[in-house]
Amino acid sequence: MLMGDTCTRGCRFCMVKSGNPHGALDIFEPSKVADAIADLGLRYVVITSVDRDDLPDGGAKHFGATIRAIKRRDPNVITEVLIPDFQGNLDDVKKVVDARPEVIAHNIETTKPLTPQVRDPRATYEQSLHVLKSIKDFEQSIYTKSSIMLGLGEIESDLITAMEDLRGVNVDILTLGQYLRPSKGHVLVSEYVSLEKFDHYKRLAESLGFLYVASGPFVRSSYRAGEFFLEALIRKKKLATDS
Repeated sequence: MLMGDTCTRGCRFCMVKSGNPHGALDIFEPSKVADAIADLGLRYVVITSVDRDDLPDGGAKHFGATIRAIKRRDPNVITEVLIPDFQGNLDDVKKVVDARPEVIAHNIETTKPLTPQVRDPRATYEQSLHVLKSIKDFEQSIYTKSSIMLGLGEIESDLITAMEDLRGVNVDILTLGQYLRPSKGHVLVSEYVSLEKFDHYKRLAESLGFLYVASGPFVRSSYRAGEFFLEALIRKKKLATDS
C-alpha cells in the first residue's frame, strides 16, 4: 500500500485510519517498492494506496513512478494497481495509464442505492464508473477490474444493475466477496451470503460477458485465483506479441 497509512476519506466499511497527511510523501518509495519486489522474486504484484486528496494529483504521479520503477528493475513483473478515483480527474487517471501497468482496478464496492450509506460522500457510484470507463478510453489493452462487497443489504436487481453498469464501461474482471464488519463503528453486516447465492451471482456475472469472475465469501479485490488467471492470459499475450 503506497503513500502511508492515513486516508483522507472515511468510508464506513474500511478500517484504514482517516486523517490529513498534509502532503507528506516518501519520494524514495517507488524505488523501495521496486527493490522489495526484486528481493522477493515476485512475478505478479498488486499495488494499492490510501486516498490522498491532500495531494494536488491524488498521488497519481507517485503511482506512475512506482509502476515505472518496478518495470525498470524487471519488465517481466506483471503489475496490477488498485487505484482511488482521483476525485474524477481523468488527467490524473491518465498518469497511471501512461505508466502501462497490465491491470488497473478500481472498486465500486457496492450497489448504487447503498453507496451513500457505505462509501465516503466524495466517492460516488457514477464517479467510479467514469474512472473505469476512462481507463479503457485511454488504453484498450489494459485489463480493468472492480469489486463488490455482498452482505450490506443489497437486493439482487440492484446488484445485477451494478454488474451491467460495469460491463457497460468494459470492465473485464469482477470479484464478489462477503463484507465483514471491522469494528462496532462500521456499517452492520446485513447478511452472511450463502455459497449457493455466491454461485448464482457468479453465473449471472459470467452471462454478462466478464472475462473472469471470482465469487465467494473469502474472495477479495486482490484474489489469488484471479491473479493466476490474469497472469496466464497476460504472459500468453506477451508471448504472441514477441513472436
